[in-house]
Amino acid sequence: MKYIRRICCGFLIFLAANIPLLKYLLISKDIIIPKFGGIILMLLLVVGVIVINIVPALSNRRIPGKRLKICADGCELLIYFLISISASVLCLLAALPLLFQGNKMTWFGNLACMVLVEALVFWSGIIRVYLTSAQIGVKWRAIGIICGWIPAVHLAVLVKIIRMASDEWEFESGKIMQAQERKDEQLCRTRYPILMVHGVFFRDFKYFNYWGRIPQELEKHGAVIYYGNHQSAASVADSGKELAGRIRQIVDETGCEKVNIIAHSKGGLDSRYAVSCLGMDQYVASLTTVNTPHRGCIFADYLLNKIPAAAKDKVAEGYNSALKVLGDETPDFTAAVTDLTASACQEFNRKVPDCPGIYYQSVGSKLNTASGGRFPLNFSHQLVKYFDGPNDGLVAESSFPWGEDYTFLTTSGRRGISHGDMIDLNRENIKDFDVREYYVGLVNGLKERGV
Repeated sequence: MKYIRRICCGFLIFLAANIPLLKYLLISKDIIIPKFGGIILMLLLVVGVIVINIVPALSNRRIPGKRLKICADGCELLIYFLISISASVLCLLAALPLLFQGNKMTWFGNLACMVLVEALVFWSGIIRVYLTSAQIGVKWRAIGIICGWIPAVHLAVLVKIIRMASDEWEFESGKIMQAQERKDEQLCRTRYPILMVHGVFFRDFKYFNYWGRIPQELEKHGAVIYYGNHQSAASVADSGKELAGRIRQIVDETGCEKVNIIAHSKGGLDSRYAVSCLGMDQYVASLTTVNTPHRGCIFADYLLNKIPAAAKDKVAEGYNSALKVLGDETPDFTAAVTDLTASACQEFNRKVPDCPGIYYQSVGSKLNTASGGRFPLNFSHQLVKYFDGPNDGLVAESSFPWGEDYTFLTTSGRRGISHGDMIDLNRENIKDFDVREYYVGLVNGLKERGV
């Protein structure tokens, strides 16, 4: 049904865009039009185009969420544009003989009409898509603007943008409806709340969530969530002390008795230290580490040993200055990186044993090719691969496993799943890996264990 609608709407726009040629054709074929018939026909075509621009598809009214409705409408208009502009260009080329038959005004008048109508439909569609789509990102927005002036190429880019935006609104609509359908199941309503612990060089900000869209999805399914709120760059011991204080604060203020920790990257080491060395085992029911370098990074050892001290100090000074601006009181870049080396983690694992009574599990992922990651992971992937083997762009596969259960994730094809993808850092919908749904299943597993 949608294909018929698209063809009909595209054809109506095509007729409106070629009114001068349509009028000329009717006259040249001696087709008699009733009095005011031509005016009425033109008015109907103009009204039809206006209505299509306002309500591109009635079926889109059923899409949940205003943003997704607008995005879907924009995609429909761009599809109508592709259909109508293709027919209009062919029509205009077929009418070229008019230029040599004394009908230049008709041909150029039609060209002006075509540009006006097609531009109206195009801009109405592209503006809606640009304003509402999250998945086309800055990259494809820029490509669209740059390539919009290159004939033929601009159509190929437009098709790509339409496909990305269409996949987005269809996928996101499905997720909203899925969440509504199973709302009463409270899949993520665990016995104890979730404490989400960030990794190194990031902080928990109010308006930019380190965990992307994951926390909101978990809360839709009944989860109660807190954040570590610790500094972004410090030694494992110092970060562990901050986390210990945060855990005690949550328990004291809420009376929840314990928390379930989900920690990413270095946050997993920080959490293990707080649990095993600072007495937090009595307040922690489970610890899930996500892409944590439990065995460190040989790559980090190499860099710290080979880079001249002056250069290391300069880099550390720059990072520490930037991290202070972001909110860290006493950032320590060098201490944070040193604790992630393979040698440091080997000593850490010897001194920090797991505590009985706590459920430990771990998750890891693999970036299949460097091009599958975003900067700087696409750059570091090859370096880490050289020293540590297959990795997620920062941490090797061999470093991930820890605890009673271990889950390894990747995708088929070239992309894979990066270190940042595991926390939905780029808010990107990845083919074959729904990160939000994965965490729903992860937390539901904790619920099923009774924690």
